[in-house]
Amino acid sequence: MMSPEELDAFLTRQRTCRIATVGPDGAPHVGALWFVWDGTSLWLYSLTRSKRWAQLVKDPRTAVVVDDGHEYGELRGAELSGSVVFVGEAPRRGEPCPELAEPERLFTAKYFGMDTMPHDGRHAWLRLTPAAVASWDFRKLPS
Repeated sequence: MMSPEELDAFLTRQRTCRIATVGPDGAPHVGALWFVWDGTSLWLYSLTRSKRWAQLVKDPRTAVVVDDGHEYGELRGAELSGSVVFVGEAPRRGEPCPELAEPERLFTAKYFGMDTMPHDGRHAWLRLTPAAVASWDFRKLPS
């Protein structure tokens, strides 16, 4: 298991997560997505015309996995679960939204090395403040 400080650093550095949703028939769907972590919530920038978005509109419960490592002894990661909240306009075109100022600053710095968020009118924000977190770090296992 990661310490809170290790988990915070890990979620801040990693670039891709896998988000699981559930369809109306109960079938799961998993997709990769870019995200930022603000120390409390995972902010997910999703296409609004995606299966993931449509499923979350109907059922906001989700689980997200962020992991890393190639060899068995290097594997580490976290699973965050709970319900997403839709934040701001959908799709996002750049209307002022104070709640998105920090996630968009973190996102543009992380993925684009810029200060201004490039809104494309196809994506919007989901916030997951996890109800549960499980982490692992096989680098800590005894040899």
